[in-house]
Amino acid sequence: MAKNILVLHGPNLNLLGVREPTIYGNLSLSMIDNSLKSIASEAGVSISIMQSNHEGHIIDTIHDARFKKNDFLIINAGAYTHTSIAMRDAISAISIPFIEVHISNIYKRESFRSLSYLSDIAIGVISGLGITGYEAALRYAITY
Repeated sequence: MAKNILVLHGPNLNLLGVREPTIYGNLSLSMIDNSLKSIASEAGVSISIMQSNHEGHIIDTIHDARFKKNDFLIINAGAYTHTSIAMRDAISAISIPFIEVHISNIYKRESFRSLSYLSDIAIGVISGLGITGYEAALRYAITY
């Protein structure tokens, strides 16, 4: 069972609740984070959550995950999913199992969103289930 779980939110996710609500819904990032904290607390596991619009900051946090003894990573890399080989390399380097999460169904959107540099190294990908995708990923991580 994973005891220390890291959740990373990538660029523009700080705008949830106001950014394109027809695609991303009306819930704010803090509402999503509070839901995840509640689930983690009920399960008795530690959860750390971070959001950044800066690729280097996210990569530094991924590197630190190894030293902070994180057992599992849940990541919504946002647009970096489709562009960041550096983020892929960082995740590969730390050897921590992870799930890639997307609020919207990236396969029903613009064609460039269908490419993910993370999917083939992830345990799983959850796309298009809204915030329940985060919750499902967390529940899986807890029992992993």
